Formats: sequence, C-alpha cells, structure tokens
Amino acid sequence: MNWLELVGWAGSALLVWSLLQTRILRLRALNLVGCFVLIGYNAAVQVWPMVGLNVVLAVINVWYLRRLLTTRHDEQTYQVVEVGADDAFLAHTLRVHAADIARFNPGFHPGRVAGREAFLVVRADEVVGVVLARGVGDGVAQIDLDYVTPPFRDFTPGEFVYRRSSLFTDRGFRRVISPPGMVGPYYHRLGFRREGDSFVLDLPAPSVPLT
Repeated sequence: MNWLELVGWAGSALLVWSLLQTRILRLRALNLVGCFVLIGYNAAVQVWPMVGLNVVLAVINVWYLRRLLTTRHDEQTYQVVEVGADDAFLAHTLRVHAADIARFNPGFHPGRVAGREAFLVVRADEVVGVVLARGVGDGVAQIDLDYVTPPFRDFTPGEFVYRRSSLFTDRGFRRVISPPGMVGPYYHRLGFRREGDSFVLDLPAPSVPLT
C-alpha cells in the first residue's frame, strides 16, 4: 500500500467517523474535511465520478455549516419557551436525557423540579436545551440545571436565556449563579465571571418605560 492509498483510506475513515458524531456542527465539519481529502485522492487516481460526488457533498456541507454558524446567535432561530415545573413535556425531556444530564450536571436531582422556573430553548419543534432556576433571595437566581442536548453542544444556547431575554430581570433578579460542579461549563463565553465552583452573571437593571 503506497502513501496515496493511505490518503484515500484516511479520507474514507474520516467520512465514516463524521457520521458517528452526535454534535451536528462537528459532523458537518469533519465530513467536509473528509470530502476534501477524497476529492484530492480521487483526482490523483482519476476516478472522476467520485470526484464529482465529493464536490457535491462538500458544497452541501459548506451550505449547512454556513447556515449553522450564521444562525447560532439568531433569536428567530432559537427561542425560549417558559413551561411549568410540572409540565409533562418537561418531565419527558428530563427522563429521556437523564443519563446525559447526570453526566454534565452531577449535582442535579430530578425529584427537585417543583417550585423552579423552567425554560426550554427550542429550534422549531426541536429541544435544544433546558434551564431550571429558583430564587434564593436578595435578587439572586440559582440555576439548578443548564442542559444542552448533544446535537447542539458546540453552541451556546444559554445565551438566549441569560443575555438575550428579560426572563430574569422581569422577575426582579439582579444576579444569576450557575450550577456548582457543572462539567464542561460554557459561561465564560456569555460574560459570566468565575466565583468559587460556580460562575456569576450580574444582570443589567430593567429599563424603565417612558411615560
């Protein structure tokens, strides 16, 4: 086996590996790299139908990647839906993702949902994330759960709850504290500051409407 064949096998392996990804952004990026490798390999061995196929696949991946990256901060694409703590769909979501939730939020107890403010971050009819919070006094909101579903884990959907909405300020909160001990926190990308085992965000004062 010469080096050119190794390149071809590597490109094929990369394509297969990309299809095993649960994160949609990572899937598209790896698939695109695999397509580029196979375009070069098939052009070198002059298998033009495979060159054409991988060119088409690369264009499709570029289109989807551009769409994902340009809408990742779009409030029209990702919306926050408030639900009751006893909502059946919320309970279903927590149950379906229970093992993954425990992995990233080891301090969360599913039986302690009552009395929490509950929000679902959605894209169309697809659940992107779940946030559960409660007031602990003095204008402070403690986040008990901040969970992102696997396909969207390369994004920061929490921004639509914490920074792009008035969900907390309208309730009189002036500060938000992240769950302590959360695995893989992304709060530094949202303007939170580290404070012990948690991250803290100071919220702007709500604007007073002109009369």
